[in-house]
Amino acid sequence: MQRSEKAARVFKVLSVETRVRMIELLKSRSLCVNALARELGITAAAVSQHLRVLRDADLVVADKQGYFVHYALNRATLAAWSDLVDEVLGAAPTEKTSSR
Repeated sequence: MQRSEKAARVFKVLSVETRVRMIELLKSRSLCVNALARELGITAAAVSQHLRVLRDADLVVADKQGYFVHYALNRATLAAWSDLVDEVLGAAPTEKTSSR
């Protein structure tokens, strides 16, 4: 997959505000579906749909703890995405203009 395709996939996943909010919540600790639903003010079913997208993108990983599944960020994927976004959106080199 080319860099532009990867970047487009990243931006598509991040184009939904709820998913961005989920990532922000999961940066500090792992959470189960019900905890995410409570924090986000949406249904558990909606959280599950967003988690499916994040899991498919390898951005979150599931960890079964007893009866509950806790979700955490995949730090390696997050770092790779951060680098990719920096490459795509990073400042272009400035051109020196000659003064006349």
